[in-house]
Amino acid sequence: MENNNKQNLGYILRGVIAILFLVSAVAKLYPSPHFAITTFEMKQLLPMGFGEGLAKFLSRTLIGVEFALGFLILQPHFLKKVVIPATIALLAVFIIQLGIEIGMNGNQGNCGCFGELLPMTPIEAIIKNIVAIGLLIWLQILLKSTPDKRNPWVLVGVTAVCIAGVVIAVEATKGKSETGVVVYDETEVDTVAPETPQDTTPPTDTAALPAQGTPVAPVSPSTEAVEAAKPAQEEGPKPVKSPYSQYFANADKGKKIIAFFAPGCEHCRDTAKQLAAMKAKDKNFPDVYIIFMDEEADLIPDFFAFAGKKYPYTVLEVGTFWKVLGMQNDTPGIIYQYNGNKVKEWQGINDQKFKAAELQAALKK
Repeated sequence: MENNNKQNLGYILRGVIAILFLVSAVAKLYPSPHFAITTFEMKQLLPMGFGEGLAKFLSRTLIGVEFALGFLILQPHFLKKVVIPATIALLAVFIIQLGIEIGMNGNQGNCGCFGELLPMTPIEAIIKNIVAIGLLIWLQILLKSTPDKRNPWVLVGVTAVCIAGVVIAVEATKGKSETGVVVYDETEVDTVAPETPQDTTPPTDTAALPAQGTPVAPVSPSTEAVEAAKPAQEEGPKPVKSPYSQYFANADKGKKIIAFFAPGCEHCRDTAKQLAAMKAKDKNFPDVYIIFMDEEADLIPDFFAFAGKKYPYTVLEVGTFWKVLGMQNDTPGIIYQYNGNKVKEWQGINDQKFKAAELQAALKK
Protein backbone atom coordinates (compact mmCIF):
# COMPACT_ATOMS: atom_id res chain seq x y z
CA MET A 1 0.00 0.00 0.00
CA GLU A 2 2.79 2.41 0.93
CA ASN A 3 4.57 1.69 -2.35
CA ASN A 4 1.37 2.36 -4.28
CA ASN A 5 0.94 5.68 -2.50
CA LYS A 6 4.51 6.67 -3.32
CA GLN A 7 4.03 5.63 -6.93
CA ASN A 8 0.81 7.63 -7.27
CA LEU A 9 2.40 10.66 -5.62
CA GLY A 10 5.33 10.33 -8.02
CA TYR A 11 2.96 10.38 -10.99
CA ILE A 12 1.22 13.47 -9.62
CA LEU A 13 4.52 15.30 -9.12
CA ARG A 14 5.68 14.36 -12.61
CA GLY A 15 2.40 15.61 -14.05
CA VAL A 16 2.64 18.92 -12.18
CA ILE A 17 6.25 19.50 -13.26
CA ALA A 18 5.47 18.52 -16.86
CA ILE A 19 2.57 20.98 -17.01
CA LEU A 20 4.74 23.69 -15.46
CA PHE A 21 7.49 23.26 -18.07
CA LEU A 22 5.20 22.85 -21.07
CA VAL A 23 3.06 25.86 -20.20
CA SER A 24 6.21 27.91 -19.57
CA ALA A 25 7.67 26.90 -22.95
CA VAL A 26 4.42 27.59 -24.83
CA ALA A 27 4.02 30.94 -23.06
CA LYS A 28 7.49 32.01 -24.20
CA LEU A 29 6.24 31.67 -27.79
CA TYR A 30 3.00 33.59 -27.20
CA PRO A 31 1.38 35.40 -29.03
CA SER A 32 3.73 34.73 -31.99
CA PRO A 33 6.90 32.60 -31.83
CA HIS A 34 9.05 35.00 -33.86
CA PHE A 35 7.88 38.08 -31.96
CA ALA A 36 8.09 36.43 -28.54
CA ILE A 37 11.50 34.81 -28.99
CA THR A 38 13.06 37.91 -30.59
CA THR A 39 11.71 40.04 -27.75
CA PHE A 40 13.16 37.53 -25.26
CA GLU A 41 16.56 37.85 -26.96
CA MET A 42 16.48 41.65 -27.05
CA LYS A 43 15.17 42.23 -23.55
CA GLN A 44 16.70 39.32 -21.64
CA LEU A 45 19.81 37.94 -23.35
CA LEU A 46 21.45 40.90 -25.09
CA PRO A 47 21.42 43.08 -21.93
CA MET A 48 23.33 40.25 -20.20
CA GLY A 49 26.17 40.64 -22.71
CA PHE A 50 25.41 37.87 -25.20
CA GLY A 51 26.03 38.62 -28.86
CA GLU A 52 23.11 38.50 -31.28
CA GLY A 53 24.18 35.22 -32.87
CA LEU A 54 24.70 33.50 -29.52
CA ALA A 55 21.44 34.96 -28.19
CA LYS A 56 19.51 33.43 -31.11
CA PHE A 57 21.14 30.04 -30.52
CA LEU A 58 20.52 30.13 -26.77
CA SER A 59 16.91 31.30 -26.98
CA ARG A 60 15.85 28.56 -29.38
CA THR A 61 17.86 25.88 -27.57
CA LEU A 62 16.63 26.83 -24.09
CA ILE A 63 12.98 26.84 -25.09
CA GLY A 64 13.42 23.59 -27.04
CA VAL A 65 15.06 21.94 -24.03
CA GLU A 66 12.26 23.28 -21.81
CA PHE A 67 9.72 21.56 -24.07
CA ALA A 68 11.81 18.38 -24.07
CA LEU A 69 12.09 18.23 -20.28
CA GLY A 70 8.34 18.72 -19.98
CA PHE A 71 7.82 15.58 -22.07
CA LEU A 72 10.79 13.59 -20.74
CA ILE A 73 9.72 13.93 -17.11
CA LEU A 74 6.76 11.70 -18.03
CA GLN A 75 8.85 8.79 -19.40
CA PRO A 76 11.09 6.28 -17.55
CA HIS A 77 14.37 6.39 -19.52
CA PHE A 78 17.26 7.90 -17.54
CA LEU A 79 14.66 9.70 -15.42
CA LYS A 80 16.63 9.80 -12.16
CA LYS A 81 20.11 9.89 -13.65
CA VAL A 82 19.66 12.53 -16.39
CA VAL A 83 16.18 14.06 -16.69
CA ILE A 84 15.57 15.16 -13.10
CA PRO A 85 19.15 16.52 -12.57
CA ALA A 86 18.99 18.32 -15.94
CA THR A 87 15.65 19.87 -15.01
CA ILE A 88 17.03 21.08 -11.68
CA ALA A 89 20.10 22.47 -13.46
CA LEU A 90 17.95 24.38 -15.97
CA LEU A 91 15.89 25.90 -13.17
CA ALA A 92 19.11 26.88 -11.40
CA VAL A 93 20.30 28.62 -14.59
CA PHE A 94 17.01 30.54 -14.74
CA ILE A 95 17.42 31.57 -11.08
CA ILE A 96 20.93 32.88 -11.77
CA GLN A 97 19.70 34.77 -14.85
CA LEU A 98 16.87 36.31 -12.84
CA GLY A 99 19.30 37.29 -10.08
CA ILE A 100 21.48 39.09 -12.65
CA GLU A 101 18.40 40.84 -14.02
CA ILE A 102 17.40 42.04 -10.54
CA GLY A 103 20.94 43.32 -10.00
CA MET A 104 20.83 45.24 -13.29
CA ASN A 105 17.25 46.55 -13.37
CA GLY A 106 15.70 45.81 -9.99
CA ASN A 107 12.59 43.75 -9.35
CA GLN A 108 10.47 45.36 -12.03
CA GLY A 109 8.82 44.48 -15.29
CA ASN A 110 7.96 41.09 -16.71
CA CYS A 111 10.75 38.53 -16.32
CA GLY A 112 9.51 36.60 -19.36
CA CYS A 113 9.34 33.19 -17.65
CA PHE A 114 5.76 32.82 -18.84
CA GLY A 115 6.13 35.30 -21.69
CA GLU A 116 3.26 37.75 -22.11
CA LEU A 117 0.73 35.08 -21.14
CA LEU A 118 1.34 35.39 -17.40
CA PRO A 119 3.56 38.36 -16.47
CA MET A 120 5.74 37.78 -13.41
CA THR A 121 8.31 39.88 -11.62
CA PRO A 122 11.82 38.38 -11.30
CA ILE A 123 11.37 37.64 -7.58
CA GLU A 124 8.04 35.87 -8.23
CA ALA A 125 9.75 33.76 -10.88
CA ILE A 126 12.63 32.89 -8.54
CA ILE A 127 10.15 31.71 -5.89
CA LYS A 128 8.35 29.61 -8.52
CA ASN A 129 11.62 28.01 -9.62
CA ILE A 130 12.71 27.25 -6.04
CA VAL A 131 9.36 25.52 -5.40
CA ALA A 132 9.80 23.52 -8.62
CA ILE A 133 13.30 22.44 -7.54
CA GLY A 134 11.85 21.32 -4.22
CA LEU A 135 9.25 19.20 -6.03
CA LEU A 136 11.95 17.63 -8.20
CA ILE A 137 14.09 16.73 -5.19
CA TRP A 138 11.02 15.20 -3.56
CA LEU A 139 10.35 13.22 -6.76
CA GLN A 140 13.95 11.98 -6.83
CA ILE A 141 13.55 10.69 -3.27
CA LEU A 142 10.25 8.96 -4.09
CA LEU A 143 11.81 7.21 -7.10
CA LYS A 144 14.88 6.06 -5.15
CA SER A 145 13.94 2.38 -5.36
CA THR A 146 12.57 2.55 -8.92
CA PRO A 147 15.17 1.57 -11.55
CA ASP A 148 15.64 3.71 -14.66
CA LYS A 149 15.16 2.35 -18.14
CA ARG A 150 18.17 3.10 -20.30
CA ASN A 151 17.45 3.95 -23.93
CA PRO A 152 19.46 7.11 -24.73
CA TRP A 153 17.78 7.58 -28.11
CA VAL A 154 14.54 8.53 -26.39
CA LEU A 155 16.26 11.50 -24.76
CA VAL A 156 18.17 12.47 -27.90
CA GLY A 157 15.17 12.09 -30.19
CA VAL A 158 12.70 14.04 -28.04
CA THR A 159 15.20 16.86 -27.43
CA ALA A 160 16.15 17.15 -31.11
CA VAL A 161 12.51 17.21 -32.24
CA CYS A 162 11.61 19.88 -29.67
CA ILE A 163 14.51 22.18 -30.59
CA ALA A 164 13.79 21.73 -34.31
CA GLY A 165 10.11 22.46 -33.69
CA VAL A 166 10.93 25.75 -31.98
CA VAL A 167 13.26 26.80 -34.82
CA ILE A 168 10.60 25.95 -37.43
CA ALA A 169 7.87 27.80 -35.51
CA VAL A 170 10.02 30.93 -35.22
CA GLU A 171 10.89 30.98 -38.92
CA ALA A 172 7.32 30.21 -39.99
CA THR A 173 5.94 33.22 -38.10
CA LYS A 174 8.62 35.66 -39.20
CA GLY A 175 7.16 38.85 -40.67
CA LYS A 176 6.96 39.03 -44.45
CA SER A 177 6.58 42.81 -44.73
CA GLU A 178 9.00 44.96 -46.70
CA THR A 179 10.86 46.68 -43.89
CA GLY A 180 12.54 50.07 -43.88
CA VAL A 181 10.26 51.53 -46.58
CA VAL A 182 8.39 54.72 -45.69
CA VAL A 183 4.73 54.72 -46.69
CA TYR A 184 2.97 58.05 -47.03
CA ASP A 185 -0.78 58.29 -47.21
CA GLU A 186 -1.88 60.66 -49.97
CA THR A 187 -3.46 63.01 -47.45
CA GLU A 188 -0.18 63.27 -45.57
CA VAL A 189 2.20 64.07 -48.43
CA ASP A 190 3.20 67.71 -48.55
CA THR A 191 2.09 69.26 -51.83
CA VAL A 192 2.89 72.62 -53.38
CA ALA A 193 0.11 74.39 -55.25
CA PRO A 194 1.01 75.06 -58.90
CA GLU A 195 2.05 78.63 -59.49
CA THR A 196 -0.35 80.81 -61.48
CA PRO A 197 1.44 82.36 -64.48
CA GLN A 198 1.89 86.08 -63.91
CA ASP A 199 1.36 88.66 -66.63
CA THR A 200 4.65 90.45 -67.18
CA THR A 201 3.34 92.78 -69.90
CA PRO A 202 3.86 96.45 -68.95
CA PRO A 203 0.63 98.26 -68.06
CA THR A 204 -0.96 100.21 -70.92
CA ASP A 205 -3.35 102.26 -68.83
CA THR A 206 -2.01 105.78 -69.44
CA ALA A 207 -4.09 107.14 -66.60
CA ALA A 208 -1.92 105.22 -64.23
CA LEU A 209 1.28 106.67 -65.66
CA PRO A 210 2.70 110.02 -64.53
CA ALA A 211 2.39 112.89 -66.97
CA GLN A 212 5.37 113.44 -69.22
CA GLY A 213 7.89 115.68 -67.57
CA THR A 214 6.55 115.11 -64.10
CA PRO A 215 9.38 114.23 -61.67
CA VAL A 216 9.06 110.79 -60.16
CA ALA A 217 10.00 110.36 -56.52
CA PRO A 218 12.49 107.56 -55.82
CA VAL A 219 10.79 104.46 -54.44
CA SER A 220 12.22 103.15 -51.18
CA PRO A 221 11.46 99.63 -50.06
CA SER A 222 8.80 99.44 -47.40
CA THR A 223 9.59 98.30 -43.90
CA GLU A 224 7.46 95.20 -44.43
CA ALA A 225 9.39 94.28 -47.57
CA VAL A 226 12.72 94.70 -45.79
CA GLU A 227 11.56 92.52 -42.93
CA ALA A 228 10.26 89.90 -45.34
CA ALA A 229 13.58 89.83 -47.13
CA LYS A 230 15.46 89.02 -43.93
CA PRO A 231 16.17 85.34 -43.37
CA ALA A 232 13.66 83.81 -40.95
CA GLN A 233 15.05 83.45 -37.46
CA GLU A 234 15.38 79.81 -36.55
CA GLU A 235 13.11 78.77 -33.71
CA GLY A 236 13.73 76.20 -31.05
CA PRO A 237 16.93 74.49 -29.95
CA LYS A 238 19.95 74.06 -32.17
CA PRO A 239 19.20 71.39 -34.80
CA VAL A 240 20.81 67.99 -34.29
CA LYS A 241 20.59 64.72 -36.18
CA SER A 242 18.29 62.22 -34.51
CA PRO A 243 18.28 58.46 -35.18
CA TYR A 244 14.80 58.80 -36.71
CA SER A 245 15.94 60.98 -39.61
CA GLN A 246 17.21 57.84 -41.34
CA TYR A 247 13.57 56.78 -41.67
CA PHE A 248 11.80 60.12 -42.14
CA ALA A 249 13.53 62.97 -44.01
CA ASN A 250 11.73 65.74 -42.08
CA ALA A 251 11.96 64.15 -38.64
CA ASP A 252 14.51 66.71 -37.42
CA LYS A 253 12.75 69.81 -38.78
CA GLY A 254 10.75 71.59 -36.11
CA LYS A 255 8.41 69.85 -33.70
CA LYS A 256 7.73 66.21 -34.49
CA ILE A 257 6.12 63.20 -32.80
CA ILE A 258 7.77 59.80 -33.35
CA ALA A 259 5.53 56.89 -32.35
CA PHE A 260 6.57 53.25 -31.87
CA PHE A 261 3.63 50.89 -32.26
CA ALA A 262 2.81 47.21 -32.77
CA PRO A 263 -0.16 46.95 -35.16
CA GLY A 264 -2.06 44.46 -33.01
CA CYS A 265 -1.38 46.21 -29.68
CA GLU A 266 -4.58 47.60 -28.12
CA HIS A 267 -2.68 50.16 -26.04
CA CYS A 268 -0.89 51.34 -29.19
CA ARG A 269 -4.21 51.79 -30.96
CA ASP A 270 -5.63 53.78 -28.07
CA THR A 271 -2.56 56.02 -28.06
CA ALA A 272 -2.81 56.59 -31.83
CA LYS A 273 -6.45 57.55 -31.37
CA GLN A 274 -5.49 60.11 -28.71
CA LEU A 275 -2.91 61.62 -31.07
CA ALA A 276 -5.49 61.82 -33.86
CA ALA A 277 -7.93 63.61 -31.53
CA MET A 278 -5.22 66.10 -30.50
CA LYS A 279 -4.36 66.71 -34.16
CA ALA A 280 -8.02 67.35 -34.99
CA LYS A 281 -8.30 70.01 -32.26
CA ASP A 282 -5.04 71.80 -33.03
CA LYS A 283 -4.08 72.65 -36.62
CA ASN A 284 -0.54 73.44 -35.41
CA PHE A 285 -0.09 70.04 -33.78
CA PRO A 286 3.27 68.51 -34.79
CA ASP A 287 3.53 66.01 -37.62
CA VAL A 288 3.32 62.41 -36.45
CA TYR A 289 5.54 59.65 -37.85
CA ILE A 290 4.97 56.01 -36.92
CA ILE A 291 7.50 53.19 -36.70
CA PHE A 292 5.67 49.86 -36.70
CA MET A 293 7.04 46.54 -35.51
CA ASP A 294 6.89 43.83 -38.18
CA GLU A 295 4.46 41.78 -36.13
CA GLU A 296 0.94 41.39 -37.51
CA ALA A 297 1.77 44.05 -40.08
CA ASP A 298 -1.32 43.01 -42.04
CA LEU A 299 -3.33 44.77 -39.30
CA ILE A 300 -1.92 48.22 -40.16
CA PRO A 301 -5.03 49.23 -42.18
CA ASP A 302 -7.23 48.22 -39.24
CA PHE A 303 -4.90 50.14 -36.92
CA PHE A 304 -5.41 53.38 -38.87
CA ALA A 305 -9.15 52.76 -39.19
CA PHE A 306 -9.39 52.52 -35.39
CA ALA A 307 -7.19 55.59 -34.85
CA GLY A 308 -9.26 57.63 -37.29
CA LYS A 309 -6.26 59.03 -39.15
CA LYS A 310 -3.39 57.82 -41.31
CA TYR A 311 0.20 58.91 -40.83
CA PRO A 312 3.49 58.34 -42.64
CA TYR A 313 4.95 55.09 -41.34
CA THR A 314 7.66 52.52 -41.79
CA VAL A 315 7.90 48.90 -40.66
CA LEU A 316 11.00 47.52 -38.92
CA GLU A 317 12.00 43.92 -38.26
CA VAL A 318 11.27 42.98 -34.64
CA GLY A 319 14.90 43.00 -33.49
CA THR A 320 15.68 46.31 -35.21
CA PHE A 321 12.50 47.81 -33.78
CA TRP A 322 13.56 47.04 -30.19
CA LYS A 323 17.05 48.44 -30.81
CA VAL A 324 15.65 51.73 -32.12
CA LEU A 325 13.01 52.04 -29.40
CA GLY A 326 15.41 50.94 -26.67
CA MET A 327 15.63 47.39 -25.38
CA GLN A 328 14.49 48.40 -21.90
CA ASN A 329 11.49 50.29 -23.28
CA ASP A 330 8.13 48.96 -24.33
CA THR A 331 5.25 49.80 -26.63
CA PRO A 332 3.51 52.11 -27.08
CA GLY A 333 6.49 54.45 -27.31
CA ILE A 334 6.03 58.17 -27.98
CA ILE A 335 8.87 60.66 -28.50
CA TYR A 336 8.39 64.41 -28.83
CA GLN A 337 11.41 66.07 -30.38
CA TYR A 338 12.21 69.60 -31.52
CA ASN A 339 14.77 70.08 -34.30
CA GLY A 340 15.98 66.56 -33.61
CA ASN A 341 16.39 67.20 -29.86
CA LYS A 342 14.44 64.80 -27.67
CA VAL A 343 12.21 66.88 -25.39
CA LYS A 344 10.06 64.23 -23.72
CA GLU A 345 9.27 60.55 -24.14
CA TRP A 346 6.74 58.03 -22.92
CA GLN A 347 6.81 54.23 -23.08
CA GLY A 348 4.88 51.18 -21.96
CA ILE A 349 1.62 50.96 -20.05
CA ASN A 350 2.79 51.59 -16.49
CA ASP A 351 4.31 54.64 -14.78
CA GLN A 352 5.87 56.04 -17.96
CA LYS A 353 2.84 55.53 -20.20
CA PHE A 354 1.72 58.24 -22.62
CA LYS A 355 -0.43 61.04 -21.19
CA ALA A 356 -1.98 63.54 -23.60
CA ALA A 357 -1.95 66.31 -20.98
CA GLU A 358 1.82 65.94 -20.51
CA LEU A 359 2.39 66.24 -24.26
CA GLN A 360 0.19 69.35 -24.43
CA ALA A 361 2.19 70.93 -21.61
CA ALA A 362 5.50 70.07 -23.30
CA LEU A 363 4.34 71.58 -26.61
CA LYS A 364 3.58 74.92 -24.94
CA LYS A 365 7.09 75.33 -23.53
